[in-house]
Amino acid sequence: MRLPVLDKLEKELMESERELKVDIPKALKIATDMGDLSENAEYKAAKERQMLLEARISILQKRVSEITSLNINRIPNDRTGLGSKIDLKNLESGESKSFELVFPEEVSPEEGKISPGSPIGKSLLGKQEGDEVQITIAGESTLYELRSLKTIHEVLKESKES
Repeated sequence: MRLPVLDKLEKELMESERELKVDIPKALKIATDMGDLSENAEYKAAKERQMLLEARISILQKRVSEITSLNINRIPNDRTGLGSKIDLKNLESGESKSFELVFPEEVSPEEGKISPGSPIGKSLLGKQEGDEVQITIAGESTLYELRSLKTIHEVLKESKES
């Protein structure tokens, strides 16, 4: 099973490597052709960008390795965990909320994509359909019922089929 976050990270890794191997050498060549490097802002900027890219590539490679080595089979089939899509119902207002527990690289609160390590994510971890969940946001607690749950196993199976 291939995790979608890997595509995003590998794309950024390829783009960074291309910039490091193609664009930076060109920029350095142009800057060195200008002469005196001691006061050459273009040369300094290209060298700084080169160092940033090298660091970013190292971080991306490490993250891809960590995610690739993740054992998805250890994530529960019947409880919320990384990759779960969760629908909640506010027990007071009846209002519905949806969340997806995602890798930090995918977090987008406005889309309901939250990290399992976030306060809301932590309150949702390990829950099953029908469970009551208390979520505290900005000091205000609200009680929800977990109405439906799709685990990472179901989500990946669906994406594989489509």
